[in-house]
Amino acid sequence: MGEIKVSPDYNWFRSTVPLKKIIVDDDDSKVWSLYDAGPRNIRCPVIFLPPVSGTADVFFQQILALTGWGYRVISLQYPVYWDLLEFCDGFRKLLDHLQLDKVHIFGASLGGFLAQKFAEYAHKSPRVHSLILCNSFSDTSIFNQSWTASSFWLMPGFMLKKIVLGNFTAGPVDPKMADAIDFMVDRLESLGQGELASRLTLNCQNSYVEPHKIKDVPVTIMDIHLRQFHGTRYAAIDPAMVSAEELEVHKARIENRNEEEL
Repeated sequence: MGEIKVSPDYNWFRSTVPLKKIIVDDDDSKVWSLYDAGPRNIRCPVIFLPPVSGTADVFFQQILALTGWGYRVISLQYPVYWDLLEFCDGFRKLLDHLQLDKVHIFGASLGGFLAQKFAEYAHKSPRVHSLILCNSFSDTSIFNQSWTASSFWLMPGFMLKKIVLGNFTAGPVDPKMADAIDFMVDRLESLGQGELASRLTLNCQNSYVEPHKIKDVPVTIMDIHLRQFHGTRYAAIDPAMVSAEELEVHKARIENRNEEEL
């Protein structure tokens, strides 16, 4: 089963970063699983939300890399929620529990959609300082499955897994991609019927992101995204890890941007 699951990096991650379980709802069955790595003094960390097939550890390589550079990173696996409002309310309670007033969110596929919906949900009292979206969407109508969303809870686990596997890349791929697919398939196998059914329901129930409610949230690509917040209270990195030269360059860019807006 794939090289990633038995790789030194993955084993190092699992042996050094503890998996935490947190309950924030009245329903004790709704358990958030998360990895929280990096400096705890950072109050505006990067939060990772996985796709339908993902678990909290699918971002282990990003966690290792970013924490090595001084960032605080939290990777989440959310409980069974059947409604987007229910998810957003639970996520807000989790942020309150972790004492995080604002966060940067990286969301992949469904995770990106949930990140946008949470930013929309909290727009009157913003909790999302920025979004990083990977292979995501803003309108569930693109899947043309709104009419089946209400029936996923009835389907057995093997049928739900078959639906998800149908979206995986088919045909010849390079070795690294093949290893990544094997790893995601393994993670998919670890999810129960309720988890998959609820995620597919959230993925396909009729909904879209209201753009006017998140228009002021910065969205950009990952490799430059977080640098724009260096030197501010929204930085997700330990200030000691940022060179004075980089801070000066960033300050100059902000000043130039402000002058252009004027």
